[in-house]
Amino acid sequence: METSLMNLLMADELNNWDPFRIGGGSYDPEIADAIQAVRELNDANQLAARLQSIYDFSFEQVIPFKECLSVAEKLLSIKNQGSCSL
Repeated sequence: METSLMNLLMADELNNWDPFRIGGGSYDPEIADAIQAVRELNDANQLAARLQSIYDFSFEQVIPFKECLSVAEKLLSIKNQGSCSL
């Protein structure tokens, strides 16, 4: 899978998440930071903590860790599908 397609799939997943119910398209800086975090991390727990930190920094509200972990697992699944080759 091409990097650009993988990034779009991750951005779609993050837009659909909408943790603060403010509407998709309202999280562009956070999505960019989250995608960068996915590139850097391979552990779901570490990624979940980073997602929690990214959104807390922007919105000053802590998202429950379990919710972040669920999203982190989905993002890592997309990343792992993208890194597989025949």
